[in-house]
Amino acid sequence: MDRQRIDKWLWHARVVRTRAAAADLAASGHVRINGRRVDAPSRAVRPGDVVTVALDRAVRVLKVVAFAERRGSADDARSLCEALEPSPDSATGRLRGEDDP
Repeated sequence: MDRQRIDKWLWHARVVRTRAAAADLAASGHVRINGRRVDAPSRAVRPGDVVTVALDRAVRVLKVVAFAERRGSADDARSLCEALEPSPDSATGRLRGEDDP
């Protein structure tokens, strides 16, 4: 498998609790892949892509390392991604480039 839907990957990586929540997050524009805003939960991610997710009070920046066929344990989920440092703009709760004049 060389790619996977972003909603499925977010759910497998345990970024959100349900796949429906992952789909809503992607559809509402709170997810970026390689700096580009995602507007559909069907958008594909590939290994090496950088996924930025704006959650309620935090911004998570994750590098896609692998995929899973089904949702596994928390240990399995940790093997799917590598946490990266968020940008300095994440302290304001904004994604870089959002609402810039």
